[in-house]
Amino acid sequence: MLSLVIPIAFALVAGAVAMNFWRLLRGPSAPDRILALDTLYVNTIALLVLLGIHLGSALYFEAALLIALMGFVGTVALCKYLLRGDIIE
Repeated sequence: MLSLVIPIAFALVAGAVAMNFWRLLRGPSAPDRILALDTLYVNTIALLVLLGIHLGSALYFEAALLIALMGFVGTVALCKYLLRGDIIE
């Protein structure tokens, strides 16, 4: 059953990544682009977790954790820049 579900999940998450790239490129405003980038991080984490399950390797879970950390810090920095015009006070 898992051999059937994993490719379907890969396809659905890859479609979500494609739609996020579209919003990232065509977003009408900067907050829309930041939201698309944040969602892109989440979808990348989902792809890495699916790949880790598929291959049975724990290395992909660690990579997903690092991307989650960098995504959070990047989103906070971009939002702070939009609100204040400066990242470091």
